[in-house]
Amino acid sequence: MILRILCAVMVVAAAFLPFSATAGDGPVVAVVNGVEIYRSEIDEAETRLPARFKDYPPEAVYGLLVNSLIDTNLMATEARKQGLHEDKIYKQQVSRIERQLLERIMLKQHIKTGLTEEAVKLRYAKFVEETSGKEEVHARHILVDGEDKAKEIIAKLKGGGDFAKLAKEHSVDPSAGDGGDLGYFNDKQMVPEFSAAAFGLAKGAYTGAPVKTQFGWHVIKAEDRRAGKTPSFDEAKDEVKSLLSNELGRDLVTGLRGSAKITVFKPDGSPMDEQVKSK
Repeated sequence: MILRILCAVMVVAAAFLPFSATAGDGPVVAVVNGVEIYRSEIDEAETRLPARFKDYPPEAVYGLLVNSLIDTNLMATEARKQGLHEDKIYKQQVSRIERQLLERIMLKQHIKTGLTEEAVKLRYAKFVEETSGKEEVHARHILVDGEDKAKEIIAKLKGGGDFAKLAKEHSVDPSAGDGGDLGYFNDKQMVPEFSAAAFGLAKGAYTGAPVKTQFGWHVIKAEDRRAGKTPSFDEAKDEVKSLLSNELGRDLVTGLRGSAKITVFKPDGSPMDEQVKSK
């Protein structure tokens, strides 16, 4: 029992790292030697707890989080008394976390600024051009790590195996619980290798050889095919926002790379034969 409690406390402590909420938001929930702990710090840490903590009573989770943050403050204060904040490794870690925080805040702010209603509507118009009238395939797939494993699954299918059942048993993709069901999609919504294989199948057929993509090895089955329909703005709004957010983030990085002087070295620290300014 003690070991289980200690493990829970360690997991809770990890929830506060490395991106705790900014102190000063919400009511004060504890004071440690004059240092105030705010409810916002507890709330943000709770969002990063493992799923199993959802079954814990709310008051128990709150107690664990508050006490964990109290302990963190006590340990941090003692560490400063011992001068550990002057340690080289500590300063390197602080610098790394600062860069990560600034990156996250910069990206969030850039996307928020660019994600206007007008920009979303303009991106929707482009989305309609990209998807209107395109044929769609309703497919299932089984994703595995190795080619041999994919070949074994194909052999089982040839022997009369049920595709959905095999997907639930073997696929490492989140769709496994739904029997590998991906719903309908057009040829631009999947990576090229996957789309080429899926759209090359007749209704009811599956790939006779494993399909390699950046995610692993796939066995794909075409359940149905249909002419694509154009979704309304409200129907497509969430997907369009996601597309636009990704594009805004990518464009930001591309622009920064384009105006930066970047030098990359080999793993041993020696110069590269050719330098690439941006990708």
